[in-house]
Amino acid sequence: MSVSVRIPTILRTYTGGDSEVSATGATLAEVLDDLDAQFAGIKARIVDEDGKLRRFVNVYVGNDDVRFQDDLATPTPDGTEISVIPAVAGG
Repeated sequence: MSVSVRIPTILRTYTGGDSEVSATGATLAEVLDDLDAQFAGIKARIVDEDGKLRRFVNVYVGNDDVRFQDDLATPTPDGTEISVIPAVAGG
């Protein structure tokens, strides 16, 4: 399944400045593995050492926050848009 992944500014150093890239995978976990194969190191910025989404990173498959879906097992149908959004704090 080919999907489109929107990359936040902070992670674009991994993608050569690209704000959107293509990846494949039937689930979010597979998409992240494919992204890491293409752009070494990017997955470690999204997933922690325990294999869970980092606390301050939000990931949406379509319009749905994966934390309220199946987390890394969330299906990623062909043509889906995935957005990686770092949480912003401060005042």
